[in-house]
Amino acid sequence: MTEKHLTDTRFDSFGLSDQIIAGVRDAGFEYCTPIQAGTLPVALKGQDVAGQAQTGTGKTAAFLLATLHHLEQHPPAADRKPNQPRALMLAPTRELAVQIHKDTLPLAKGCDFKIHAVYGGTGYDQQRNNITEGVDILIGTPGRLIEAFKQHVYDLKEIQAMVLDEAERMFDLGFIDDIR
Repeated sequence: MTEKHLTDTRFDSFGLSDQIIAGVRDAGFEYCTPIQAGTLPVALKGQDVAGQAQTGTGKTAAFLLATLHHLEQHPPAADRKPNQPRALMLAPTRELAVQIHKDTLPLAKGCDFKIHAVYGGTGYDQQRNNITEGVDILIGTPGRLIEAFKQHVYDLKEIQAMVLDEAERMFDLGFIDDIR
């Protein structure tokens, strides 16, 4: 990892909305880390990005900001159903899904998005109800997402953004065919 934790690139230099910048500031961020400075310009143009960096270097914030920006710039279809997420984020573990959800909330505070997390081991009925009542950003583990998908709790027809966090770990866990 580089010795320099932050770059000279400011989050407010990317043309993000005032609502997103307010969330960034509320989260205590002003300058990008190297992974953020390198990936955000590409992701904000709507291009696919793959990135690798050590834990704690801001990868999650990078993909969250790009996703929030994209959803703001591309409104949902008028006939979109409440249980049709616009963004899907997969994480290999419950702990990581919970962390992504927790990190999303302050960044998206000023945006009008419904954000829910689903994962095994707890609260299936509540998670199911959250989705059916409305979801823009759905975060979860492969097992729970597949289970809910097979039960027609949600569909993928309105997905505009997709994130595979720690994809290699999900592949190692045997989800490669399911993710494809």
